[in-house]
Amino acid sequence: MVKFASPEEASQKKATRAAFGATLAELAAEGLPVVAVDADLSGSTTTKKFASAAPENEDRLFNVGIAEQNMIGVAAGLALTGHIAYTGSFAVFGTGRAYDQIRNTVAYSKLNVKIAPTHAGISVGPDGGSHQMLEDISLMRGLPHMTVLVPADYAAARAAIRLAAETPGPVYVRMGRASVPCVYAADVELEVGRAYVLREGADATVVACGVEIDEAMKAAEALAAEGISIEVIDAFSVKPLDRTTIVSSVEKTGCAVVAEEHSVIGGLGSAVAEVLAEEHPAPCEFVGMRDTFGKSGEFSELMAYFSLDAAAIVEAVKKAMARKAIC
Repeated sequence: MVKFASPEEASQKKATRAAFGATLAELAAEGLPVVAVDADLSGSTTTKKFASAAPENEDRLFNVGIAEQNMIGVAAGLALTGHIAYTGSFAVFGTGRAYDQIRNTVAYSKLNVKIAPTHAGISVGPDGGSHQMLEDISLMRGLPHMTVLVPADYAAARAAIRLAAETPGPVYVRMGRASVPCVYAADVELEVGRAYVLREGADATVVACGVEIDEAMKAAEALAAEGISIEVIDAFSVKPLDRTTIVSSVEKTGCAVVAEEHSVIGGLGSAVAEVLAEEHPAPCEFVGMRDTFGKSGEFSELMAYFSLDAAAIVEAVKKAMARKAIC
């Protein structure tokens, strides 16, 4: 059974990226042949913490400089020698600049490379639209053989990195810069292909991932004050998606909202829409970036500006429920 954060734990905030280097160090200490290949961002991605955790780890971190395409090639080579190779960069570089190498070298050959960039989404904040990667889930989800995990908090990120080591072949783990509240207990164990019901409800289903989980929970509280009961589902595993949990929830509630800090094109929203179209057609609204680039600003400001916050989810729930009423 999944363990959730205690009230004391829930009050703490950590960035999902903070779990990266620390968890790699744990895996190495347990005897797994993990290595990290970083593109000159080991401080920001926290792979530097992996290298400094033990003297022998210094030889397990390979800094290739500002050369993301080469980073993937080096990781592929290490995987072919029996290592579990993780790559670290900002998501905009680690997936966008190196897409061809991920596709043709890693995914095509089913290599044991874990693409685990940080600083995804608009939570990069002041770095602006050029660095706010909003298409990465779509890019990675579309690749054959690629598993896609989007953790909601530090504990889920730790679980995702550990799962990546256990899962044969390529895995994408999406991590962010912003500090977010704890959802799960520190030692939670999650599963590939599973979604998790964080709050039960009867009037609408909200499926979310990553930083949108906190916004969805806030929206649930606001709607409860109005007498509206929503079910909140964490789609931790975007690919493979937990079709059973999502369809069962929408069969009960009759409508859905999908919230993601990502483009509404090709990401979690598209994945959920595909499932519902095939198995249980129902009114569905989408909270996400609307075919636009981001811009510079503080994380909370950008969430409100681009209608990604709890208020936007509340509005989307009401729209979905109104559509349900006339169906």
